[in-house]
Amino acid sequence: MSAGVEKAVLAGGCFWGMQDLVRKQPGVTATRVGYSGGDVPNATYRNHGDHAEAIEILFDPSVTSYRDILEFFFQIHDPTTRDRQGNDIGRSYRSAIYYADEQQQATALETIADVEASGLWPGKVVTELEPLGDFWQAEPEHQDYLERYPNGYTCHFPRPGWKLPHRDRA
Repeated sequence: MSAGVEKAVLAGGCFWGMQDLVRKQPGVTATRVGYSGGDVPNATYRNHGDHAEAIEILFDPSVTSYRDILEFFFQIHDPTTRDRQGNDIGRSYRSAIYYADEQQQATALETIADVEASGLWPGKVVTELEPLGDFWQAEPEHQDYLERYPNGYTCHFPRPGWKLPHRDRA
């Protein structure tokens, strides 16, 4: 990783839709989809064990913050549905944050608490919070999928006017 670039790894359902929306955010310099948080080395689409479909995000912290990335993550997927997003059901589609260090962990805990307190989602946040382990890049046909197939399947949508307040300001 070069200076001035940080990494976030998130899972929030099918990785195609997340990648398509996240890549367009200010400060995001690169994305790739893959598998994280599981038990199978060299995970693939056909053999990923308990891994979640995840997205690795490289971003410039002078343009956007980890908190900003997390706020957008919570805007585009439903963090209150366990092991599901839209029509996608199963552990592969769980909501999870894989933190790289103690600062990311603290920011994630704070952001989850803000989501809980905000009432923007109808239930309790079930997003898993785990240390970052291996990230296995998905096959080429899964990378940049919605750029190649603009009318392809997604269950991720920006919610107009959605803004996460901080608890101390709510």
